[in-house]
Amino acid sequence: MSVTRAPSPRSRWLALAVIATATLTTVLDGSIVTVAMPAIQDDLGFSPANLSWVVNAYLVAFGSLLLLAGRLGDLLGRTRVFLAGTAVFTAASVLAGLATTPAVLIAARFLQGVGSAAATAVGLGILVTLFDEPRERARAIGVFAFTGAAGASLGTVLGGVLTDTLGWHWIFLINLPIGVAALVAALPVLPAGRGVGLSAGADVLGALLVTAGLMLGITTVVRTEAAGWASGPTLGLGLLTLALLTGFVVRQATARQPLMPLRILRSRAVAGANLVQVLMVAACFSFQVFVALYLQRVLGYGAADTGLAMLPAAVVIGTVSLGVSARLIARFGERRVLLAGLAMLALLFGLLTRLPARADYLTDLLPVMLCTAGFGLAMPALTALGMSGARADDAGLASGLFNTTQQVGMAVGVAVLSTLAAGRTESLRGSGASAAAALVGGYRLAFAVAAGLAVGALVLAAVVLRPPSRPGGRRPATTPTAE
Repeated sequence: MSVTRAPSPRSRWLALAVIATATLTTVLDGSIVTVAMPAIQDDLGFSPANLSWVVNAYLVAFGSLLLLAGRLGDLLGRTRVFLAGTAVFTAASVLAGLATTPAVLIAARFLQGVGSAAATAVGLGILVTLFDEPRERARAIGVFAFTGAAGASLGTVLGGVLTDTLGWHWIFLINLPIGVAALVAALPVLPAGRGVGLSAGADVLGALLVTAGLMLGITTVVRTEAAGWASGPTLGLGLLTLALLTGFVVRQATARQPLMPLRILRSRAVAGANLVQVLMVAACFSFQVFVALYLQRVLGYGAADTGLAMLPAAVVIGTVSLGVSARLIARFGERRVLLAGLAMLALLFGLLTRLPARADYLTDLLPVMLCTAGFGLAMPALTALGMSGARADDAGLASGLFNTTQQVGMAVGVAVLSTLAAGRTESLRGSGASAAAALVGGYRLAFAVAAGLAVGALVLAAVVLRPPSRPGGRRPATTPTAE
């Protein structure tokens, strides 16, 4: 284990504040560019085909390095990896804010993803070793889950306001004071620990296989909107990705010191929660992307107006994640809260399939924003379940795995739903529909598929994440937090 001294209660909560702030910043950066894309394209001269890499470069680095970063946290010390990741992210943010060419901005976004992966992967592992009392751990995980649950919506709000008032450069430069403050505050409050050492599980070959496989796989997925799912390059890269990841699994089953001991997947809670998360996140990220596009491209909102229109979602998710979820989990258990949250998400996407071309915000959109409470309920419960079956010395690995499946779900969801929406829009335009009606038709199809993914996540959670039976066939009243 990487924790070598017992922290005081005060230092634990200060550590939580530091980790939550740094992680929130990295999560925000995955979405803050969404409403700034037109301004970035006009200023730096991005071609339409290359503009998506302002988002994708970050996503590829972030998603592919999380598992490796989580294991490095176990080996080198989670605090060390967290500090290094925060420093890299902060420096890369400055580079992005000062970028004057597309190439520099894309490179800076990739480096931001590297730093984000390191900081995010170990943050959850630090928390579960700091908070061992169940009620306190539930509260701490609720705060941490807020960074993921509300971060995307907050990024859209902040990105719109900064772009309209100060310019797109400040969506990156604002990270400098936040990052420096997080580093200064982290030093005295994060637990000191050196990890178990590289000799306990360096597995260089395994690291190369999984990192290359995930990076190639995510890159392949995000390229499908342009290349198509059935194209030769997509199929070829997909087969190569499958070969690399299969090689990684074989390596982990045979290596003396594997990067990801396969025992972690024997826990029904860990494996089930990660599978549920892929479906849930694939559905939910479409809310942020397509609602923002709908507001701007169909209703004619500006960047700041789009951010403010989505503010109720951020407020609702944050309130539920921070103030409600922990109490409900303590009373009803993680599984029941998760199921309730997933049911609300299915309702949310069902409402979105009815969006008109001329919407009234109060009657057509505000009810949808309020239904995002389902994400605020589901994410903390799912996070607790995803970490519950991991051994203490695998906490960093479990954290990295959980964050990896989140990014994979996000990448796959955006690619699949974007492709479906674009195809439907093009078909409707060819049939003579107006531009607005065609766009709405595409978005409706994407939301219908997202509703199906949410229902799939609900069914999977109900079936797989069942509490184990007690002797005599009875089940405990609440969801257990052990394997």
